[in-house]
Amino acid sequence: MNPRVLIVEDDPTLRMALLDTLEAADFQVFEACNGKEALLQLMHQDIDVIVSDVQMDGMDGNELLKATREKYPSIPFVMMTAHASVERAVAAMRDGATDYLQKPFEAASLVSTVKRMAKRLGLDSSEMIAEDAKTKQILEIVRRVAPSDASIMISGESGTGKEVLAKTIHEFSNRSDQPFVALNCAAIPENMLEAILFGYEKGAFTGAATAREGKFEQANGGTLLLDEISEMALELQAKLLRVLQEQEVERLGGKPAIPLDVRVLATTNRHLTAEVAEGRFREDLYFRLNVFPIELPPLRERCNDIIPLAYRFIERYRAGKPLTLSAASEKQLLSHGWRGNIRELGNCIHRACILAPGSEITPNDIVFDALVDTHYSRPATQHESSHDDLKGNARDMIISALRDSNGNRKLASERLGISGRTLRYKLAKYKEQGIEIPVASVA
Repeated sequence: MNPRVLIVEDDPTLRMALLDTLEAADFQVFEACNGKEALLQLMHQDIDVIVSDVQMDGMDGNELLKATREKYPSIPFVMMTAHASVERAVAAMRDGATDYLQKPFEAASLVSTVKRMAKRLGLDSSEMIAEDAKTKQILEIVRRVAPSDASIMISGESGTGKEVLAKTIHEFSNRSDQPFVALNCAAIPENMLEAILFGYEKGAFTGAATAREGKFEQANGGTLLLDEISEMALELQAKLLRVLQEQEVERLGGKPAIPLDVRVLATTNRHLTAEVAEGRFREDLYFRLNVFPIELPPLRERCNDIIPLAYRFIERYRAGKPLTLSAASEKQLLSHGWRGNIRELGNCIHRACILAPGSEITPNDIVFDALVDTHYSRPATQHESSHDDLKGNARDMIISALRDSNGNRKLASERLGISGRTLRYKLAKYKEQGIEIPVASVA
């Protein structure tokens, strides 16, 4: 399948020229006139590369970049700007942009940039790093179970590479030449998730101007990944269970049932047995999806994967210049706790590639994320006192950020680099503990 590119540009003439250029280069191209429309496209389409202008009404490129990095962190993002500078480019890269194009640019530059982004997709899609004994064991299990049609539940902390493992399962399966479709249940608003999952007919609800096939139909014959399945509402879980049992789906507003032949994979960063016990996840759906469970260990428990993964990211972010890790840098990477796992490692190496002045990454070029504790993550140390210290530091960081933001939770979550959902969860826990939470002042 040719890479799928989303063009986000408010100038209709330029947008059409960009579409024509990429279509002539055999890309599948989708369009949006601003950030809000782009987010709707991302809900309905599996996009491989985003190319967006900076200045747009409604939602500009910077706002789109932040929203994309929170909901779809693995999609390469290319920023187009007529006001480019080294400082602006570095700022965009630090905010999560993969590359940038300065207007005006040649058609060949656009095509080569998108092709370079597409090549990086191949590194993520099927080549799972497995140098550590634990990862090798998992990969061997995957090779044995992948040819079956058994549903697989992949669990593990956020950022451990669960989607990469799911793609690897698909590549090893008998369905590898059929579609692999992924749906992030946590990234889609609850009132839209059902329509996106099952599809809908024209007029099924306000705003349904045309009929759309759902993710099940798109994956027919292949594999459907339900990422972060534990975020799905109970009512929708019941409807999902029926589809899995009947092997057919009905679009919203439609009557005929559509037969399905879909292998379903699911991921979660929660302990689903606890979710079932608390009544937040259906027991019958749990057993339907958990035919074969696989737990992906955190990066700190498979240390032999760290350096190979670091070089994978160096290849991705080095921007054409030769780069290696010094022995001291390797030691520093190996001693870090990696509470954000592979995603944190990728961010760290991305920064190092930008900061390294020469051909070697030194400890001076390595800047670690100041990650806060999450409800799933386990501490890197085995000492409870260290764990308590980490939790206390995380709490202090959150309260301080909220106080500095005058109680504005959206601004605080952006400053902390965490999702609004994680911030709400942490504040609810602190409130239960009797901790005073800063609130927005009213002038």
